[in-house]
Parts: sequence; structure tokens; C-alpha cells
Amino acid sequence: MPRVIRFLSARFDVSTERPNPINPIAGESLLLWLREQVKAEVEMSPPEAEDWGWYSFVSWQGRQYLIGSCASEEEEGGEREWILQIDKQRSMRERLLGHEKMARDDECASYFQRLLEQEASFRVVEADAEPE
Repeated sequence: MPRVIRFLSARFDVSTERPNPINPIAGESLLLWLREQVKAEVEMSPPEAEDWGWYSFVSWQGRQYLIGSCASEEEEGGEREWILQIDKQRSMRERLLGHEKMARDDECASYFQRLLEQEASFRVVEADAEPE
């Protein structure tokens, strides 16, 4: 199950983002910011557009993760809601056999969640409740 993290911020100006050619959804700014934050420690691909927003791939301890981002269309008090989704990539064999599922304490997801929680310009950083 992917980790989904939501927060509020006025940090990014979505009008400066490249247009998403698939669906006009903002989110590139957050991935560019994350890529800059982790460049010394983690390999992260440049953001690419997707129909639900933007995504990058992260290499983490020999595994690949998809990191997705999107932002709300509406601003309230100068802030937008941002969503970051972290999904551990698995082979077809791993999926069929139920191996290498993303755990609640996944190190990669926890690393990115801590980055968001530590940024002073991000408010109300919350991970969605995971099913039991």
C-alpha cells in the first residue's frame, strides 16, 4: 500500500511549472524541491507528467520507488494542499507471491515523510491512515 502524505503550503508558485501535457494538474514544484533536498543522498529522476500529476523514480537501497505529487487547484489563504505518494515498485513475481510489500515502517517512505515534516513552510503534514 503506498504512503500518501498531505500538507498545506504557500511555498511553491505553480504558475512557474511546466504545463502538464496530459492533464493540467500542478505538482512538479514539490518534486523539483525534493530532488534538490536529497541529491547528496538519494538518486531521484527528473519529474515527468502523468494523468494524476507528476512523478519521479527514486533508487533506495537497491529498490525503486515511484514518488508522485499533485497540488490542489484552489488556494485558501495563499496555501494549497499538496499530496505526495510513495509507492514501492515490485516485480510481477513479487506481486503474485505477495513478497516485498511496502511495510508501515518502510525506510524510504519514512525518509521522505521526515523531510516534509521538518520543512517550516509546510503545515499540517499528515500521512493518510493505512488499512489494517
